[in-house]
Amino acid sequence: MSAAPGRRAPRALRLQDLATLKRHLEEAAHAQTLALTAQREREAAVRRERELFALTVGPVVPLKPSLRAQMDRPRAAPEPLQRRLDEAAVLREALSDDFDVESLLETDASLSYRSEGIGPEVARKLRRGGWAIQAQVDLHGLRRDAARERLGHFLREAARHGLRCVRVVHGKGNGSPGRQAVLKTKVQSWLVQKAEVLAFVQARASEGGAGALVVLLAGSTAGPG
Repeated sequence: MSAAPGRRAPRALRLQDLATLKRHLEEAAHAQTLALTAQREREAAVRRERELFALTVGPVVPLKPSLRAQMDRPRAAPEPLQRRLDEAAVLREALSDDFDVESLLETDASLSYRSEGIGPEVARKLRRGGWAIQAQVDLHGLRRDAARERLGHFLREAARHGLRCVRVVHGKGNGSPGRQAVLKTKVQSWLVQKAEVLAFVQARASEGGAGALVVLLAGSTAGPG
């Protein structure tokens, strides 16, 4: 007698389930093998690095554990070094209004000034136009502080560009109270305080006369340019 057809289906399903389970187990075993292989490779790489370090550095003695407490010390406030340098530069370049310039000026034929070590022939050449005027600054009509600032900036730029001879226009003071040339005297005082100013003379009539100065800057004493 043959078995009923309806009883064969559960057995077939069980065989299929076993095949699927076997495949899953094989896949899991394969994945585990790959993971173990990767872990062994990482551990081997760490060992190689340690061995290389030991060969390079030599024997290493571990430090003994310290019982000292680690305290968080407050950090010192950063010092504004660049600002201090800038302030020092400003102080070096500061021009005093109280500087006495009268004793340093020569007022023979016309007003002139020579710094220490500069011979009278330099002033004579300057007065005759031996150096070509390369730039000028006009301070006429400015208030004292504005004029001092503009003059300082002008001289710094002239020195930076290697200029040798410049003109400073200060005006004759005809529009000042009492017709006193206050700015003219201040400009003379400011100029003699600048290290880069070697000499200056009153400008010729065609260059501004009593209302301007022709200034010789450092590095220009070799001869007319």
